[in-house]
Formats: sequence, C-alpha cells, structure tokens
Amino acid sequence: MFRMCPTESYLKGMKILRTAWRVAALLGAVLLAGCMTDGGAPPESSDPPLTADGDWVPFVPTLPDDWPALTSPAENPYTPAKAVLGRRLFRETALSSTGVISCLWCHDPVVAFAFKHGGLGSGVFQRPTRRGPPTLFNVAFSPSLMTDGRAASLEEQALLPLYSPDEMNMTGPEIEARLQADTTYVRMFRQVFGPGPIRMSQVAKALAAYQRTLISYRSAYDRWRQGDSGALSDAAKRGEALFSGKADCAHCHVPPLFTDNRFHNIGLDSVIVDKGRMEVTGLAEDAGKFRTPTLRNIDLTSPYMHDGRFETLEEVVDHYSEGRQGPGSQVAPVHLSPGERLDLIEFMKSLRDPGIFQDPGF
Repeated sequence: MFRMCPTESYLKGMKILRTAWRVAALLGAVLLAGCMTDGGAPPESSDPPLTADGDWVPFVPTLPDDWPALTSPAENPYTPAKAVLGRRLFRETALSSTGVISCLWCHDPVVAFAFKHGGLGSGVFQRPTRRGPPTLFNVAFSPSLMTDGRAASLEEQALLPLYSPDEMNMTGPEIEARLQADTTYVRMFRQVFGPGPIRMSQVAKALAAYQRTLISYRSAYDRWRQGDSGALSDAAKRGEALFSGKADCAHCHVPPLFTDNRFHNIGLDSVIVDKGRMEVTGLAEDAGKFRTPTLRNIDLTSPYMHDGRFETLEEVVDHYSEGRQGPGSQVAPVHLSPGERLDLIEFMKSLRDPGIFQDPGF
C-alpha cells in the first residue's frame, strides 16, 4: 500500500484557508454581539479574551428577510465569550451526578442535537425519561421550551435537566462547588460575569447563550426559496405543494421555522394518558396537547412524537393520512395516496441542513 503525502504547496494552501476561516469567524463573532439584543461587552479581565473554543468561533448568520429577528433577553445580553463558556458547559460531564454524561448525551450534533440512542431520553441511571429530547436547532426563536411549554425561557429550561433525577440528577450547590474548584472555569466565569463566586444563574445564562447560536437555515428548501429552481427534486416540489395545500401541514408547521410554537392535540390516543400542556395550564381543554416540533432536519431526529412512538416518517404521514382521532383532536385525516405520501416525505427530507455537519461548533 502506498500513502500519498501532501505537497508543500498544498499544506501552505490549507494553512491559508484555515487562517481565512478563523478571520471570517472572528468578524462574525463581532457582528453577533452587535446584532443580538443588548449585546454588551464582557467585564474587564487581564486574561486573553474568550473569542473561540477550539476550532469554534460563535457568529451570527445572515438570515433571509422572512425569518424572525435573532435576539437575546435584556437580562442576558449576548457576548461571544458567554457563548464560548456555554458551549464548554454543554459538553461538561461534571454537571451530572456521576460525572459521566453531559448535555450532549441527549442532544447529539450527529442527529441535529436530538437523542441518537433511540426512543425516549435517559440520564445518569439509564432510566427512560417521560418524553423524547427534541432537536435544539432554532430554539432561539421559541417563546417557551419543553414539549409542554413549562419553561418560559432558555435560561429557565437549561436548569431543568440538571436538577431532574431522571437526567443529570444534580443540585445547584454541588454544580457550583465543582465548577468553583476548576481554575479554568473560575477564569472563564470571571471574564464573562465579573468577579465573585460561580452561581447557577450564570450557568443557565451561558448555556442559553450557546443554544441561541444553534441556527439551522441552509437546507435545499431554503436554496429553492431563494431562487435555485434545481435545489428540489420534482418529487420534493410536489411534496411542497401538498404540504402547503391538500395535506395542510403548513397550518401548524409554519415556514420558515416549520413550527407555530403552539400546542396541539393531534389525536394520538383514544384515551389520553400523558396530559401534556394541561400539566402546565391546568385547563382540561389542553389535555393531550404538545408543542408543534420543527420539521427542520426531521429525517435525522427519529423517533417521532413526544413519546417516540413512530420510528419512521412513513408512520408519521400514515397517522395524519388515516390515523386514529382521539378525544380533543384538532386534525382530520387528509387521505393521501401512496404516491402523495412519498412526495410529502421527500419534501420533508429537503429540510435537512448540510451545514450542520460542516460547522465545527456543531
């Protein structure tokens, strides 16, 4: 076997490309601080600024005009340093009681930050969670989080899995103590939040800042919408017509986010066991309602529904076409032909964003 060695000119070219990418990404980090709401500067520090995490530098994408604005809450203004800290925390196994898993366990980039281990989620004790972990892409645009909407912000949601006995099984004081004992984290928190002990409110803000950088917007569908007529196959184009027309999918899966961020009962069960949104509101009419999931990268995030009951997109489409209609259902069967079902699935597959496999941050 012979192995080809890279030439000197090739290596120089790659070095130039890497340098150009880093310069572009650094400029993007500056833009993101200005484009997100209240993007104040981090506190003064004698340490080198936190502008990167390995090969990743946070930056703001240029989104099409029909997308909502990408903002941060006033109480948690965005800075690149805060996102860098949040990314490190997202991968930190010390945030779990056993020191074995991190947020990545249930939100794996390989499957669009959903759960790649199949079925429902699981935590430090390998007990299944009640509901499946959804994708984290585009959560920056969600007015509330979790499948039942119990968290009013990303900052609030970030703490729920940390404290859940079925997930990370931690307490605030224990997390603070572990991070405070790590000199690297002490330095990073000081740069982002200023002097003082590490607090859980800061952990939540950093995790939220990082998650707001997880934007998926570069699918074949997006290129087609921007004028590339060849970006979609004929089957996907027929599927898009069904999606917006006969199948009425766009009624809830509203482009460009492909969710209305509202809660619906789609008639999954003849007897409602998981009350869904009702657990939050206490209203009987909310029984069996769950958040409309985004369809972006949907072919990567199997299984489907809040409880992972459907393994394939074919099963999902079959449910809407001929499925059961339990009490309180807000949808009616659309009776699609076999060919129409295949076209609809082809369109949903066109919502995969290849950029998520090319960005070092993902």
